[in-house]
Amino acid sequence: MNTKAKLLGAAALLSVAMPALAQDQTGDARIALSNNYAGNSWRQAMLESWEKVGQQAVEEGTVAAADTFTTSENQATEQAAQIQNMILQGYDAIVVNAASPTALNGAIAEACSAGITVVSFDGIVTEPCAWRIAVDFQEMGRQQVDYLAERLPEGGNLLEIRGLAGVFVDDEIHAGIQQGVEENPQFGIVGEVHGDWAQDVAQKAVAGVLPSLPEIVGVVTQGGDGYGAAQAIKAAGRDMPIIVMGNRQDEMQWWADQRDANGYETMSLSIAPGVATLAFWVAQQVLEGADVPKDLTVPFLKVTQDNLDEALASTPDGSVANVEYSLEDAKAVIEEAQAQ
Repeated sequence: MNTKAKLLGAAALLSVAMPALAQDQTGDARIALSNNYAGNSWRQAMLESWEKVGQQAVEEGTVAAADTFTTSENQATEQAAQIQNMILQGYDAIVVNAASPTALNGAIAEACSAGITVVSFDGIVTEPCAWRIAVDFQEMGRQQVDYLAERLPEGGNLLEIRGLAGVFVDDEIHAGIQQGVEENPQFGIVGEVHGDWAQDVAQKAVAGVLPSLPEIVGVVTQGGDGYGAAQAIKAAGRDMPIIVMGNRQDEMQWWADQRDANGYETMSLSIAPGVATLAFWVAQQVLEGADVPKDLTVPFLKVTQDNLDEALASTPDGSVANVEYSLEDAKAVIEEAQAQ
């Protein structure tokens, strides 16, 4: 089974049992992406996926526009102003990767009051009028500690690398890691840094904290930080712990090289950047009048020792393991949510 089929899972099986959704009546609709941050490979892959699928939808006449806007800083006030500008520009739908789960709610409520469909994903929002697409980020954090417990039953000290401070995703993965440690008390977090989901930031942060840390047996992460952590640990002359990776090509390549050299084992997991394309199609379906549940959950994408070579072969240099959604894929996800 290929990576895309694994990610969509059982959702596709339900499509035969549910009534057909609205069919392509949005040729005049204009959809915009409001993105709060573009400073790592995951966000770049996300934007590339949106551009690819959105441009094709425009060329085929499914929508009139699929424009992209990214704020210069990861600031909720700037993104709120961006959304207010989109309202003035008359977009029919706004897809949001949000800087904060709550700070954009006022601007999003304004958009809804103006008759604009709002779909949030990855960094989701709590405003009730918006749709939300997310993975179970807490479970993603918890599973990292569970994996380490399987590999290291006696436990030990862990270093935690977090993402962007104040963002929903960072808070949720952190909460899951904390839950995992509570369930596996043989582990303890002895250091915590913010890597901002970027290898260079993570490398500098880890290098700065290592001198104050005892021996660590594992590194729990959020994505975009595993390779940077490995470089910092190597430079410090320390034994290499088990670093949970985040599906980036550079970390998977490092993992494969270490596996071939000395049998290194780990696992990798992240939300696929192509979830942006699911959000695009969800917005399109809402505009067509489909009955779309307000909350949609998709699986995170996991790479193991067994499928590392397959994932690496399909991931471009400098990018992230990914899956993009078609309209039919999105309908299957919607139908699964309807059936629950």
